[in-house]
Amino acid sequence: MYTITDHPELDAAVMITALAGWVDAATVGTTTAAHIGMDGRQIAEFDPDELFDYRSQRPILDIVDGSMKQTVWPEVVVRYAVVGGRDVLVLTGQEPDLGWKKFSKSVAEICTHLGVTQLITLGAVPAAVPHTMPPPVLTTASDIDILKGEVRLPEGLLRVPAAAVSIVDQAVAAAGIPTVGFFVQVPHYVSGPYTAGVLALVRRVADHLEIEIPLDDLESETAAQREQLDAVVASQPEAQEYVERLETMTSDQPVVSGEELANEIERYLRDARRGERRPDDPPEGSAG
Repeated sequence: MYTITDHPELDAAVMITALAGWVDAATVGTTTAAHIGMDGRQIAEFDPDELFDYRSQRPILDIVDGSMKQTVWPEVVVRYAVVGGRDVLVLTGQEPDLGWKKFSKSVAEICTHLGVTQLITLGAVPAAVPHTMPPPVLTTASDIDILKGEVRLPEGLLRVPAAAVSIVDQAVAAAGIPTVGFFVQVPHYVSGPYTAGVLALVRRVADHLEIEIPLDDLESETAAQREQLDAVVASQPEAQEYVERLETMTSDQPVVSGEELANEIERYLRDARRGERRPDDPPEGSAG
C-alpha cells in the first residue's frame, strides 16, 4: 500500500496528519499542514490504486496541442522537515475513498518503523462562530496528560461521521504511540481558505510542541482577510446582523442558517464579478 522512498535519521520525530475532505472545512487543516511542512522533502507515498475511487476523485489529465501529456493522480504522501529544531513528518493529501482500515494500519506501521513519538491530527469543522473573534480549537487526546497549555475538550458524548484521519489516530494510538488532535471551528459562512483558522492551528501546534514556527506571513494574511470579510459583511445588513448575533448569542438563542448568509455573500461577490462594483467595494473573493 505504501513505499518509503527515503530514510532520514530522525530524533523523536512527530507526525502531523491532515487530509482534504471531511473535517477540513475551509481547507484549514491541510493548509496548516502545508505551512508547517512546506519545505519538507517527500519520504513516503501511498499507491493511489489502493486508496481512491477514481470516479469520485478523478485524476487530472493535461492535454497539450491535442496530445495527452501527463496524468496527475490523487495522492497521500509523507514529507520530512525540521521545524523549530524538531523532526516533523507531515502526512497529507486527499482523504481515501477505500481501505481505511488498511490505510490506518499502514500509517501506524510507518510511525513505528520511523520511531515516531507522537501523532498530531489537524482538522477544521464549520460552526456558528463569527469571523470577528478568535476561532475556538477543540482538542482530543489518547491521554490527556500529554496535553500542554490551555485546551478545550469536547464534553460528553459527541457522535459524528468519522474521518479517515480519526481512524488513523485510533490505529496509531493502538500501536502505543500517543496521539492528539486539534480541530479549529471556522465560520460556516466562509468557504476558504480561512487564514485565521490556519493561524490558530499553527499556534496550537507550536505551543504543544514548545517550538517556534514563523507566523509573520500568516498574521498579515489574517489581518487582510479580516478587513475583506468585515467589508463584505458591512455591505449586507442581514449579514451584519447575523454576525452580531453570533457574537452575543447563547446556546438557547435561535440563529439563522449559515447557508443563508453564505448565499448572501456569494450573491454579493457574484454581482461584483459582473461589474456591479462601487469604488469602496472590497476585493473580489473576500469571503474565501
